[in-house]
Amino acid sequence: MTPRAALVHVVDDDLSMREAVSSLLRSFGLRVETYASAVEFLAHRVPSPHEPECLVLDVRMPGLGGLELQRQLQASAQPLPIVFITAHGDIPMTVRAMKAGAMEFLPKPFRDEDLLAAIETSLERSRRARHETESVQALRDRHASLTPREHEVLALLAQGLRNKQTADRLGISEVTVKVHRHHIMEKMQASSVPQLISMIERLRSALGERPEAALQGNSLDAG
Repeated sequence: MTPRAALVHVVDDDLSMREAVSSLLRSFGLRVETYASAVEFLAHRVPSPHEPECLVLDVRMPGLGGLELQRQLQASAQPLPIVFITAHGDIPMTVRAMKAGAMEFLPKPFRDEDLLAAIETSLERSRRARHETESVQALRDRHASLTPREHEVLALLAQGLRNKQTADRLGISEVTVKVHRHHIMEKMQASSVPQLISMIERLRSALGERPEAALQGNSLDAG
């Protein structure tokens, strides 16, 4: 089962449901935080900085409903995987929630094993997303450590220019270009040029930038 460090948030206005779900999940070694409303969740949720987490969410609640909370979370920097539970679901509602990225939509009453399976899948998605975020941030930090000249050399390297061509373009010696390339490889922790270019493409993809923008220091170094 999922490691104890994993955190599940349970949001439901039904106290008996919150207690039942909480008891079930804790019996499997999961940490659980419960909330009586979506508003309470938004006000008091403390994100888990390093461990995977997910949300078990009722659909119909007084005030802010589950689908609206889902919309707000989807707009955040790191949305939570959501398992919806409801006694009032219908097909259009289910389709809407799933299209918006819900992991599962379980009608009440549901089987314990179905909920546990949905949570396990959600936590695995959270785990992968956190790993990817941390990995990309590490690449950004390495990229930010490059000097302005190293950024220029890297941009030309990514265009396929040879050392002599890069030297001519930048008005420096070929030996100096080789030194810059060596420093770039060390700082980016790349063992080959193809791996280095792959790193830059990964950064570009993660940040939604144009290829040329991802190779400029100002773009990736900001923020």
